[in-house]
Amino acid sequence: MMVSTRGKVRIIGGEWRSRLLTFPDYSDLRPTANRIRETVFNWLGQDLSGLNCLDLFAGSGALGFEAASRGAKRVVMVEDDARAYAALRENKTRLSAIQVELLKMNALAFLQSDVRQFDLIFLDPPYRLELLPTLLPLLPVHLEKDGTVYIETQGNGCSDKAWNVTRSGRAGKVCYQLLELVSHG
Repeated sequence: MMVSTRGKVRIIGGEWRSRLLTFPDYSDLRPTANRIRETVFNWLGQDLSGLNCLDLFAGSGALGFEAASRGAKRVVMVEDDARAYAALRENKTRLSAIQVELLKMNALAFLQSDVRQFDLIFLDPPYRLELLPTLLPLLPVHLEKDGTVYIETQGNGCSDKAWNVTRSGRAGKVCYQLLELVSHG
């Protein structure tokens, strides 16, 4: 399996398997590694047919396009950086990804203004910003009953008592987890 090279990452499963995504090369934009994506999509199941997904810090688009490739009904990708957003637009066009909706906006502004709910939320903000404690309390109103949140962070992962960690893995300093609400209320 080919590992991503600078500015490129491969979709690893589904309709667009082996297709390359391109993205700008800068420090805050680090696509989820192939090995981690493979594990996460094994946890989630290879077929995401009918699911509505949110990729809140879309960046390279690796997680969102992977979900779309595996049959997600809709994938909303939120990205604030103009360079990354332009690359997402190009990749969406190249893949003819009609189920992907791109929004150029701040993730917090999206959570505060959009009322839609999702079956699966990908939450992989730039590590240096340490946004998980701010973002996790905002997610319940955006999560369908029995929905799942994927988080990726440097360090020890989720310590928020409102969330159950259902699956967890580590690759080097990166901790990745699937979360479900303790009670959906």
